[in-house]
Amino acid sequence: MAKTGWNATLYDTKHSFVWERARGLLELLAPQPGERILDLGCGTGQLSSEIASAGATIVGVDRSPEMIGQARTKFPGLQFSVCDARSLPFTQEFDAVFSNATLHWIPQADDVVAGIARSLKPGGRFIAEFGGKGNVRILMAAFGNALSHLGATWDGANPWYYPSLAEYSVLLENHGLEVRQASLFDRPTKLEEGERGLANWIAMFGESLLQRVPEARHEEFLKTVEHLARPNLWKNGYWELDYRRLRIAAHKPLALP
Repeated sequence: MAKTGWNATLYDTKHSFVWERARGLLELLAPQPGERILDLGCGTGQLSSEIASAGATIVGVDRSPEMIGQARTKFPGLQFSVCDARSLPFTQEFDAVFSNATLHWIPQADDVVAGIARSLKPGGRFIAEFGGKGNVRILMAAFGNALSHLGATWDGANPWYYPSLAEYSVLLENHGLEVRQASLFDRPTKLEEGERGLANWIAMFGESLLQRVPEARHEEFLKTVEHLARPNLWKNGYWELDYRRLRIAAHKPLALP
């Protein structure tokens, strides 16, 4: 199940890398004046605003009311709505669907891709980047070992969906989208706030893992994860996570005459 409860302020203040690393993705989108673009999983609206600055009409959607509330406060001139990506209500409305750092939260990928394909106009494009196969592999191992150490189980605790390039390309093709570009690449990512960086990341993104242990042992869980991850992920003053990203550019074919 996709995560729904978000601390929008923590997201904005301590995890700005989520959108700051998306510059190349915006270049791939290349929004044009007059286009209508859906930002799927818009978060607090930072990238929606940048897309709109190119002259496109942007519709930002996110399942989190907290994120949408923050986006509306920051960018009151743009359109934002609470919406579940698994049941998009649009039909051939958009020249492009854009998504950054969202789709790895939604295991029901077939439902999402079906909605994306339906939302695009013929000739429209889908541009996305999210966690791919092998993402945070070292950290995932630390999570599993820390849960075991505390007598908890990893089974059912993983909230993420990290497909391979081939797996996701086949899914898009099955819904009538032609994959034009696809790449899976490492992106080591520095966390903010030094020693506190990993604990902040887990508080932001790892709620389902914390729920596996009693609240009184949350700090012990965090310290155990840090101890296990430190040899590989601590870089003399900051944490650097072993991110791996899947970047996709696909198009919906024009309708035949």
